[in-house]
Amino acid sequence: MSRVLILGAGISGHTAASFARKWLPARDTVTVVSPNAEYNWIPSNIWVGVGLMGPTQVTFPLAPVYERHGIEFIQAAAREIHPEGDEKDPRPYVAVERATANAKPGIPLEKVHYDFLVNATGPSLRFDRTDGLGPEANSLSVCTVEHAVQTSAALDEAVERMRRGEHQRFLVGVGHGTCTCEGAAFEYIVNLEFELRARKVRDKAEIVWITNEYELGDFGMGGMHMRRAGYVVPSSVFTASLFAERGISWITRAHVGKVEPGRVQFETLDGAEHELDFDFAMLLPPFSGVGLTGVDAHGADITERLFLPNGFMCVDADYGSKTFEEWRAADWPRTYQSPEFRNIFAAGIAFAPPHGISRPHTSPKGTVIAPAPPRTGMPSAQIGRTVARSIVDMIRGAETPTTTASMAEMGAACVASAGANPFTGTAASMTVYPVVPDFARYPEYGRDMDETFGEIGLAGHWIKILLHYLFLYKAKLRPGWPLIPE
Repeated sequence: MSRVLILGAGISGHTAASFARKWLPARDTVTVVSPNAEYNWIPSNIWVGVGLMGPTQVTFPLAPVYERHGIEFIQAAAREIHPEGDEKDPRPYVAVERATANAKPGIPLEKVHYDFLVNATGPSLRFDRTDGLGPEANSLSVCTVEHAVQTSAALDEAVERMRRGEHQRFLVGVGHGTCTCEGAAFEYIVNLEFELRARKVRDKAEIVWITNEYELGDFGMGGMHMRRAGYVVPSSVFTASLFAERGISWITRAHVGKVEPGRVQFETLDGAEHELDFDFAMLLPPFSGVGLTGVDAHGADITERLFLPNGFMCVDADYGSKTFEEWRAADWPRTYQSPEFRNIFAAGIAFAPPHGISRPHTSPKGTVIAPAPPRTGMPSAQIGRTVARSIVDMIRGAETPTTTASMAEMGAACVASAGANPFTGTAASMTVYPVVPDFARYPEYGRDMDETFGEIGLAGHWIKILLHYLFLYKAKLRPGWPLIPE
């Protein structure tokens, strides 16, 4: 009997658990540890944040789904990885802290043993890296469904003010110079603009985009070029056109250093300091790993053998020190196996990227202003499935991982809502191949131009709606779920 332990029940962890259970015989156990009792289809938090969906439309309880399919579920937070066990028992385990109403400080951590471990814990939301950032301080978020509900309520309040004749300034973007997930903030701002028009208060609103991107449309992927109507168009032009059509102004190359009530302070890449007043600010935080520690059999700290200083797990990537010009697509991981322990893998946001995809920039004051590489959505799911396949094959006797999913060898499709309405809504539909540009294979643009394109229109909105229900159906492991692609 083999024990597969998966930390995290987000897109990547849930996908890994689902396929591991499908492919393994009943004698092998699959266990998921997550502090969250519910699965959240995070891409649709955007719609919750503008009041078009409620929390129950983007979440569902995990325990009944896992019980129905023979997956053990432990609602707990992982704290320590003991890959060598301890002096009393050499079996590897993860020390977890149960999420119970009666939990008290000082209660010993519980051991969960494993033969194979998948770290799919996702990110820690580091609002603390910017003074005053976050829903518990002076800005809003859509990172969790609870954040999105709060943001929706704030939007309702702002709309009421506009109906009374007040003007409102909406500031949307990222709240730190090293943020990732610019795409999620982009999707929120265009949905916000659409919703203000739908509520007939657009004339009372000023909407401002603030970002750490060097150019619009970078999205942490170094931007992209796509074919449209026979022409090659950079994503900077695509995004600027979209914003201009909707009356959205923008601030690029910005690091938000402080958020006060109704005011943001930020530095731009030229070193200049600025202030901007706002009435409503939805600013996403930077990410780090969740803070797992590694412990050897004698109780010594071996965290640095498992993780980079940012808390993300080291995998089969080239983490050597290189300039931006020196990095190659081949630096990116392919199997997501730990170089230290053959039975440990990381998937989704939890793995450490070897370098940024976007060119790094530093202001004269030494402030880093550059997007971190995205690892969410479709790539996360593909990685989760790939890791599960390798683990299953290793349980069956394979010495090394059998499948790969390098982001420099995979494509991704993204449908970004730009307004939800069955007749007047739109969405930007984009494909990119590969996600990480490979200038050795595609010298001109780093990507295959026959596989990289973008369009915007009503059809994209219908696709977005379809994907929302399709992926929730898949996540609930309904009949035929494996046939739905990641």
